[in-house]
Amino acid sequence: MRAKLSTAAIVETAAKIADENGLDTVTLTYIAAKLNIKKQSLYNHIDSLFHLKCELVIYANAHLKQYLTHAAIGQSRDDAVLEVAKAYRQFALIFPGQYQAIISLAWECKEDEKFKAASRDLMDVLFKVLSQYQLRDEYLTHAVRGLRSIMHGFVSLEASGWFHQPITKEDSYLLLVQTFIYGVEAVEKE
Repeated sequence: MRAKLSTAAIVETAAKIADENGLDTVTLTYIAAKLNIKKQSLYNHIDSLFHLKCELVIYANAHLKQYLTHAAIGQSRDDAVLEVAKAYRQFALIFPGQYQAIISLAWECKEDEKFKAASRDLMDVLFKVLSQYQLRDEYLTHAVRGLRSIMHGFVSLEASGWFHQPITKEDSYLLLVQTFIYGVEAVEKE
């Protein structure tokens, strides 16, 4: 017996396809085939491929938030930053299609209220982690932007195959994050 079709099931299928085969392979035809249904049946739950991709971005944001939150639990200050950074990179490596959706499709969905809420929830994790440092409000925002830029920049370059030296990528990443932490601690003392 076929499981009941829902928007959540469609979005989860889209996420799985994106992670396994790349974001560009997420089509309504492919999703319908994976779910063993007619393509037209999808329209009972989604309006269009654009709508589905916005739902995918929201789903991926929530999934990444869950990853980062889990990593931060029980950690403080430097350890929290390091664990969140490790979790961010791990998420991008394990769920590359979802990560790509967050990065490349978010701009298209920026007016969607559910997307805005999911993005705020995701960023709240970074704000909470970095709020453990004694930073003035504007520096806290700068620190969140900086940490996200460092994590995304490294992960994006890694995914594009830019690191070829025999030194481990993980060591490079952790050194970069540790350098960021030293910078935050220096600003904290001002």
